[in-house]
Amino acid sequence: MTPASADARNRLIAAMRRLAQGERAALEEVYRATSAKLFGICYRILGDEKEAEDALQDVYLTLWRRAGRYDPSRASPIAWLATFARNRAIDRLRTGKVRRGAVAEDEAAPLSDDAPLADEMLIDAERQARVHACLETLEEAPRVAIRTAFFEGRTYAELADRMEVPLGTMKSWIRRGLAKLKACMEAGE
Repeated sequence: MTPASADARNRLIAAMRRLAQGERAALEEVYRATSAKLFGICYRILGDEKEAEDALQDVYLTLWRRAGRYDPSRASPIAWLATFARNRAIDRLRTGKVRRGAVAEDEAAPLSDDAPLADEMLIDAERQARVHACLETLEEAPRVAIRTAFFEGRTYAELADRMEVPLGTMKSWIRRGLAKLKACMEAGE
């Protein structure tokens, strides 16, 4: 996870905690950080801008009442709120009060957003940062060989030629380097 994404997530978690204590300014902070994503979820399900706005308002009213139930160890704030948004939009479909343009109720459940969720992006960023940190713990030759093999798609033979070492040496560097990389990754989980 990049420092910026970790900081943004931590600020959102802190705002959720303050919101649970009844702080109105925290609701505004959560709204600014999440409303675009949540509106998108509501709009995709309901197919109508006004309906999506109404559903989004329901999401934040529910959040105001239930903020104390949020547990950061179980879900990221955006994932928890995305579930609220999806449920509120589907509830509006079920009541039959939705205007034209909405998807059918049975189509709403599998409706997905092609963009990765914020928590997925954070997890990917954390893994990527961990891989690069673990690579830095390797000696220079295996580190260069592994980076070149995996990030540039070079074969062992090409690497051996490039680094002017026997093919067997290159294979050993990469095999031992990957073993150390795996141990480092597992230690960080």
